Amino acid sequence: MNLLANAIDACNDHGRVKVHTEPVDGKVLIEVQDNGSGIDPAILDRIFDPFFTTKPPGEGTGLGLSISYGIVQDHGGSIDLESTPGKGTCFKIQLPLVPPPRQDGPKADDDVS
Repeated sequence: MNLLANAIDACNDHGRVKVHTEPVDGKVLIEVQDNGSGIDPAILDRIFDPFFTTKPPGEGTGLGLSISYGIVQDHGGSIDLESTPGKGTCFKIQLPLVPPPRQDGPKADDDVS
């Protein structure tokens, strides 16, 4: 949801956001692409940092992409992007079709009594 909201925010009134999915080698590829403002290459290495935002004060917390990154990682996936300033951004998420076993909480053979 955060990726879609950011893509919409990056577009002007005549912008376009596309979502594409397809299976690839035991994973699902999800692409969220917009034709908005793009991301300045100087800040690309910070966009997943908690509390980092390019939005004006009061318009964003800087948590959306950080949370998205964490969710994808928790599901054994990866998130990457391609962006060209003035032309748009494409986030590429890969998630395994079979998620890895959870590392937290009781296991199936643990005694929970």
